[in-house]
Amino acid sequence: MRFLYKHGAKCLGLIIALMFFCQTPVDLGRNVAAAAAKPALYDFGMGKCAPCIKMEKVLAAIKSKYGDQIEVRLVMAETERELFQKFKIVAVPTQVFLDPSGQEVDRHLGFMDEDALIKKLKDLKFIN
Repeated sequence: MRFLYKHGAKCLGLIIALMFFCQTPVDLGRNVAAAAAKPALYDFGMGKCAPCIKMEKVLAAIKSKYGDQIEVRLVMAETERELFQKFKIVAVPTQVFLDPSGQEVDRHLGFMDEDALIKKLKDLKFIN
């Protein structure tokens, strides 16, 4: 009890900091997406996966052409396991399409070439 009385304010500050920093990447992504009012494309992949490496090039092209209309994010299994679990990703590459509020509206499993991805984004009205 003495400890809490003496260090209570420090503990409370630590708890608040942990609550902020322990938000899942999905929560943080939703906050950013909602603030920017842009839909998002999350591509889930792995570093040594050949189709995933090809998807990186496609995503770079999409981001350079449509980055003002859509958030494009590459999510790697090696570094963001929590996000894989949150979205229940079972195979890579997987593309997850999120509306501006951060809600999943569609997903695709496997490689998508640039033309197919642009068509999908237009069908979802994510880009013009």
